[in-house]
Amino acid sequence: MSSHGLTVGFLAEIMQGNELQNPVVQILGSKRIAGTGEQSERYRLLISDGKTLYSFAMLGTQLNDLQKQGKLPEYTIIRIDRYTTSVVNRNEKGEKRVLIIVELTVLKDGGLVGEKIGNPQSLTDTSSQAGSGGTAAAPAAPAGSGGYEKPRAMDSMGGGSINNGSSYGANRSMSMGSSQQKDMTLTDSLTHPISSLSPYQNKWVIKARVMSKSGIRTWSNAKGEGKLFSMDLMDESGEIRLTAFKEQCDRYYEMIQVDKVYLISKCQLKPANKQYSSLKNDYEMTMTNDTIVQECTDADGSMPEIQYNFVPISQIANLEPNSMVDIIGMCKEASEVVQFTAKTSGRELRKREITLVDDSKASVQLTLWGDDAQNFPATTNPVVLVKGGRVSEFGGGKTLGLIGGSVMKLNPDMEAAFKVRGWYENEGRDLTVSSVSARTGAGAGAGLSTEWLSFQEAKDRNLGAGDKPDYFQVKAMVHTIKSSNAVYKACPQADCNKKVIDQENGQFRCEKCNADFPNFKYRLLVNMLIGDWTSNRWVTVFTELAEEMLGKSSQEIGSSLEFNKDDAERIFTAVSFKSFVFKLRTKVEYFGEQPRNKTSAVSVAPVNHKEYNALLIKSIQELTGVGKN
Repeated sequence: MSSHGLTVGFLAEIMQGNELQNPVVQILGSKRIAGTGEQSERYRLLISDGKTLYSFAMLGTQLNDLQKQGKLPEYTIIRIDRYTTSVVNRNEKGEKRVLIIVELTVLKDGGLVGEKIGNPQSLTDTSSQAGSGGTAAAPAAPAGSGGYEKPRAMDSMGGGSINNGSSYGANRSMSMGSSQQKDMTLTDSLTHPISSLSPYQNKWVIKARVMSKSGIRTWSNAKGEGKLFSMDLMDESGEIRLTAFKEQCDRYYEMIQVDKVYLISKCQLKPANKQYSSLKNDYEMTMTNDTIVQECTDADGSMPEIQYNFVPISQIANLEPNSMVDIIGMCKEASEVVQFTAKTSGRELRKREITLVDDSKASVQLTLWGDDAQNFPATTNPVVLVKGGRVSEFGGGKTLGLIGGSVMKLNPDMEAAFKVRGWYENEGRDLTVSSVSARTGAGAGAGLSTEWLSFQEAKDRNLGAGDKPDYFQVKAMVHTIKSSNAVYKACPQADCNKKVIDQENGQFRCEKCNADFPNFKYRLLVNMLIGDWTSNRWVTVFTELAEEMLGKSSQEIGSSLEFNKDDAERIFTAVSFKSFVFKLRTKVEYFGEQPRNKTSAVSVAPVNHKEYNALLIKSIQELTGVGKN
């Protein structure tokens, strides 16, 4: 290393496929590679190790903010804490690699250094590179220019991006037609890390493990019918989602298995929709007619195993709704499969509830749908592993469900499964456990188990300000209903209530289902001001409860609001100044920096005056002491 600490010779070493820990280099220039959106932009760097120059370096997209914030100016010295390399060209003269910087530490700001260290030359002019016959890059522009010219070896690249235009050794037939590609064999000797993929590349192979696989979803609209499934992939560098449609869905669904490793090539990349994916990747992939998928044995064990972050079942009670969680538990009970017809879509649905327990001495209810419900071996009491289950809440109780990226395994061959089965066989089978799915008032039966409070008392107690929502019940009168936005148009799928986008062409788009539909269903989201003798509060009432209060279906109310506003007004006016017993959920949420107490109804019932009068008499006796012995 030189007196300035640069790792001299590092660049020549990586060109020969070697690795060095924590190399130190100097940044001599940078260039933004514009894409179709902010998510897809990349930054290419010109770096020096004091001896050689290298223009095939790129920042990982997670480091883009460093460049945008001006933290990587010219002459900056950095330590590369983690990186990956990938061969983008191999021929008789040698290899050409791209360096992806995944993590770095700024050692000295470029403004303090103020000059180029040493007299670095292009890799093509160094003796170390001459020995391997590499063709990395032509000499760059002087560092003082604040940038660099596009190297001659990269003239064919669009927008200055990395172009792996030649074949992968044994994969020379990748440029053939799709019919020929289906019969070719991929090799894992030259694979790209997932983190290096971008829409600017069109010839690559990744080696990845399947973390999860969704079920097949179907749609039907005026344009025709279709189907799709998606899978989440991982390797040592990162993770990415891959979706297959129609023919590719038929071809690969049965072949793809969770936990197995595959070589995959020829997919289309596009910016990821972060609203529906929590994966740490700016891109996602879609299969095409040219896609090739080939199972790999991973005999060398180079692929990382799927990581689980198991949470004790007892802790689910403290999680917020829509949280994602990994659990492993013993199936203590399983209901029969229930079949019913969805009111809105007319589809036949199948549902099963299973109860899972673990050594935290707690249980949780897991809801299964469709084939998962039908095929579950209820009589065998299996160990159940759920990765990426979604937490739901109703009446204060927490339940689990499976979504598109969730994984459920039965009796997995792992230490955690053996441990929970041993606990269950030795003591858990006959142990009384607490249920995190038990409702704490709302919908918990006809009894008034939730505490009675006035709105002022709820305010004085600061309900909802804690980590968990609070519940109380109150007798209140309906004062005002915001009828103008009481309904919305939702996805017609039975298990989806996402708001659809009217494309004004007879089709309605559901982003959650990634599908277009010729129809929709109305859903109610009614905001009403209710009050008791102490105060009032805005409360949100959702579809099922609103239908009970208004005495009309969502479809009837939605149609009236759209085509006959006078009828709609009569429907809402009919409940004005009527009193109900509301069981309410309240939680303080922040909008910007402003706290707002968000309250929603989880149960609404007519007033039982006999029970309510008995409650008032009891309260009077407690306040006055009358009637006490």
